[in-house]
Amino acid sequence: MQDQRVLVTGGAGFIGSNLANLLAEDNTVIAVDDEYLGTPENLADDVTYHNKSVLDDDLPTDVDVVYHLAALSSYAMHEEDPQLGARVNVEGFVNTVEQARDDGCDTVVYASTSSIYGDRTEPSPESMDVAVNTGYEASKLARERYAEYFANHYGMAMAGMRFFSVYQGYDGAEGHKGEYANVIAQFADDIAHGRQPELYGDGTQTRDFTHVSDVVRALEVAAAERLSGIYNVGTEEPYSFNELVELINEELGTDVEPTYVENPIPESVYVHDTYADISKLRAETGWEPQVSFTEGLKQVCETYQ
Repeated sequence: MQDQRVLVTGGAGFIGSNLANLLAEDNTVIAVDDEYLGTPENLADDVTYHNKSVLDDDLPTDVDVVYHLAALSSYAMHEEDPQLGARVNVEGFVNTVEQARDDGCDTVVYASTSSIYGDRTEPSPESMDVAVNTGYEASKLARERYAEYFANHYGMAMAGMRFFSVYQGYDGAEGHKGEYANVIAQFADDIAHGRQPELYGDGTQTRDFTHVSDVVRALEVAAAERLSGIYNVGTEEPYSFNELVELINEELGTDVEPTYVENPIPESVYVHDTYADISKLRAETGWEPQVSFTEGLKQVCETYQ
């Protein structure tokens, strides 16, 4: 993308700031964030920043492209305040897209979630049936349905990106997330400081870990190609938490054993395994993940070496 005017909601957050900073090299980028979890310190100087909520009625939506990443982005956040979760994730989405449409913008790329696939030890294609077990998942599925409405009724390009376990490490824009950071960031920081990482259950759960730089490239191409529909963003290479701890120890030259604790999340809603099928995004755009799991772990651990 070049010479475009772009709005990134949730732009001071983890994924949002990585996206905003990259796009600002060749585009005019505006970031909006209510600082619930994000921080403007993540943003480069050439990104215009507004401390606003996606529920506000005066958003800077006179743009060519909207990236809607703002969300209460975890199960725990929604359980703390289900009404707020629904308002931010659903009403905030509709509010942002409506304002953008009124201002003449017809290209929106937004964050959905891979959690709605449930437990999968086989690749999860976008065409498979999905289910909702949490308020967080319900809000993201509602986004997808509203996006379908905007696409069908108004002819807008509405690309929903189902992210798979995005990470970067505490040295990047993920540092502000603390307990909400990806387990790669948390485990690496624990092991580097001699703390035993806590693994839920027996540590056999798996995730399709995806480096944030690959996610940002997928977001960029989705807008550039004016995609519409649902797209997985992952690697098709899941790893278990036990494997993750072992590989971090190898990278850091340490020998820190994990500790296993009872899972505080009910088994009925906990997603034990994720596994992306990225053939749709690959076929339509040529996008491929470029950061291997080994290289991604090396980058995370470099800050401690």
